[in-house]
Amino acid sequence: MTGQDVGTQLVPGIDPDLNHRLLTGLEAVQRRLNEVVDHDDAFIAGAARHLSDAGGKRFRPLLTLLAAEVGASMPEPAGATQDEVAARVVDAAVSVELTHLASLYHDDVMDEADLRRGVPSANVAYDNSTAILVGDLLFGTASQVVSRLGAEAVRIQADTFVRLCAGQIRDDRPVPPHADPVEHYLGVLADKTGALIATAARYGAMFSGCDVETTRLLTQFGEKLGVVFQLADDLLDVASDHEESGKTPGTDLREGKATLPVLLVRGSTDPGDDRLKELVAGPIEDDADLREALTLLRGHPAMDAARAQTLRVADEARALLAPLPEGPAVQALQILVDGVALRSS
Repeated sequence: MTGQDVGTQLVPGIDPDLNHRLLTGLEAVQRRLNEVVDHDDAFIAGAARHLSDAGGKRFRPLLTLLAAEVGASMPEPAGATQDEVAARVVDAAVSVELTHLASLYHDDVMDEADLRRGVPSANVAYDNSTAILVGDLLFGTASQVVSRLGAEAVRIQADTFVRLCAGQIRDDRPVPPHADPVEHYLGVLADKTGALIATAARYGAMFSGCDVETTRLLTQFGEKLGVVFQLADDLLDVASDHEESGKTPGTDLREGKATLPVLLVRGSTDPGDDRLKELVAGPIEDDADLREALTLLRGHPAMDAARAQTLRVADEARALLAPLPEGPAVQALQILVDGVALRSS
């Protein structure tokens, strides 16, 4: 698995039997992931496993398994045995994780970061060209896996990939004229992060037998949760150190990315913010300037405002679960929202 054992509590306070099933499911996901990323060429196999072997919480596969638990009490899909349903859910979870891993290889090249999950980033461990090509290979592998799940799953995967890439492109571009910067940014997050997490939940619901309305609600929930996840991640880039996050702090600031705290600072009319506004106006190349920007931003009200926005979106995500029947899986999803939202506190 990913460093987890039978005593691991995946979501604090959840039903012990559910936790056991999720651990068992993640073991199956990890075995299948290891199987599909293997390659006859030892170099390719090692490069493809680099970020997967570094660990990670397998957040997206966990969400697929949790969404499938919501459908566990519903009739099994027509013509499918329990084992077949479980295998499809695992393949769906693997395809989502492969897509995520592939995007990380590309992110490492774009971010020029040194660390990812506490190990050298893909571009450092290999080189830019290799990192890009391995990312492409993993995207292709995800497509191979999802092709086993039927035409509808393939279409969803394609739509998700388009949104993910479009969101990343928009994230690297200036805010369009006359657009509200914060609303634009939230829309970008819905595409570049929310779309894939929405698909993780959607696949779990689809392949476990959830009805159309339940699948729709869980898909919308996944997208909101993805926005919360990215907002919290952006806050962590400022608030945490590399021992906590496994990433180089201030990476977004160094690259000049306009995350929510930065957008709020840029919109400030307080003369006392002039120095910070100067520092975050674009990429920060000087190490001393980066340290100064981190210090000033960590103590700025923009961080509290960004945290408040994160909690508001978390409330919206939780509200989507209200129509679903109560049970251990829905309760775990509610707890999961809080865990994601409060990572940056």
